[in-house]
Amino acid sequence: MFEGLYTLLARCIVLVAIIPLHECAHGLVANRLGDPTAKNQGRLTLNPIKHFDPIGSVLMLLTGFGWAKAVPVNPRYFKKPKTGMAVTALAGPLSNLIFGFILLIVYRLVYGLFAPAAAAASAPVQALFLGVTEILWAMFSINISLAVFNLLPVPPLDGSRIVSILLPDKVYFTVMQYERYIFLVMAVLLYLGVFSTPLGYGVQFVVRLMVKMTGFVDVFTGLFV
Repeated sequence: MFEGLYTLLARCIVLVAIIPLHECAHGLVANRLGDPTAKNQGRLTLNPIKHFDPIGSVLMLLTGFGWAKAVPVNPRYFKKPKTGMAVTALAGPLSNLIFGFILLIVYRLVYGLFAPAAAAASAPVQALFLGVTEILWAMFSINISLAVFNLLPVPPLDGSRIVSILLPDKVYFTVMQYERYIFLVMAVLLYLGVFSTPLGYGVQFVVRLMVKMTGFVDVFTGLFV
């Protein structure tokens, strides 16, 4: 019962804190590359209200995969439109990977430093420790899932922007014209679980890689416990 509650709480935190970070990263990079559209519309902010999307928010709470209202990007401002769009798109998933990496370090620090004491503590303390670690791990997992999900080469996800750099201009702009319809189909397929298998493999690979990369935390905590 509590595991489900912790997961829901983690999804709520991601919805109001991490997804806005993802969208803000897009806007910041686009602005740095010369496109002030997001800045002019007040989207260079971590305020979740500015990035709220009803469908993406509901899916995040129900499935752990969701999105915010896309930050507007005008490729005409970029010296190289397709390259600018690809770099801007990459900023979102990269922000999730970086924040996920930080969360995993915090999780391993908390677990390594406090697990022995929590095991010998009272039931309320044990419950608090379990809740904190469960939420940290869930937030880490959701961040990695969001990064992998957004890297799928399916319009209008970030992955489609990245791989589109390889497409001829005519094909690229044709795909962009039909993004809205592809988006609706993708939302239905996501809810039906069509993407579950490829996402699962991708997430497992990144999680295992990051667990290996943060192995130094156990060495650090071992000095104090």
